[in-house]
Amino acid sequence: MAEKKKAFTVKRGLGKGLGALLPAAAAPENEKLIQCSVSFIEPDSRQPRKRFDPEKMAELVRSIKEKGVVQPVLVRPGSQPGRYRLVAGERRWRAAQQAGVSQIPALVLTLDDRQAVEISLIENLQRENLNPVEEAQGYQRLIDEFDFNHEEVAKTLGKDRSTVTNMVRLLNLPAPVLTLMEEGRLSMGHGRALLALPDDEGRQALAEQIVARQLSVRQVERLIRQRKKTGAEAKAQPDEAASLYEKDLCDR
Repeated sequence: MAEKKKAFTVKRGLGKGLGALLPAAAAPENEKLIQCSVSFIEPDSRQPRKRFDPEKMAELVRSIKEKGVVQPVLVRPGSQPGRYRLVAGERRWRAAQQAGVSQIPALVLTLDDRQAVEISLIENLQRENLNPVEEAQGYQRLIDEFDFNHEEVAKTLGKDRSTVTNMVRLLNLPAPVLTLMEEGRLSMGHGRALLALPDDEGRQALAEQIVARQLSVRQVERLIRQRKKTGAEAKAQPDEAASLYEKDLCDR
């Protein structure tokens, strides 16, 4: 019971963002700022970001070559003395390596596994540069692993509750559709529209047509409304999508 109350206290501290979490997770006497060799830092496989945009990474590499790493990465002690595990800042760490920088500033925190994962999730979600699937998975992890509800996730990150709920619903899409969203070939709007279809087969088939025909969200929503109106089966037929696409072009 006492452990549950402690987790609740830390969770409430998140309301003002990452800055409010850090004091709750690590007391000042247990943290220190160092210059650390990039080779002594290892990434955490549990961090929410799985994909790194090549163009944005190239921009960050150029910036680091010119100005160095300005903002420290967050780390905690690793399994061996003098080694560290990343808590937050993997993009900066990777970009520093690509830029040929041998040392970067790092804030060393004393954290347990739960605190490290929690901080990593919050830090990444607050940056708002995750793809929709990564963002939705981050919300879901806060719910599953830290007993947040949708309202608490929203307050923590400064979002509307409806935004959190709609993002989490995207995870109901089939894996191939989520992959298209991760790759940037489908937008969040496309994903939300596809959820209106009753089965995964129809969602995946229409998703493939969206990519092939470059259908807009408006076109997809119109197509789904037409299907519901006529009672047609929720399967994407090529001629149906093509007809819609041609009609939209004529309407412009």
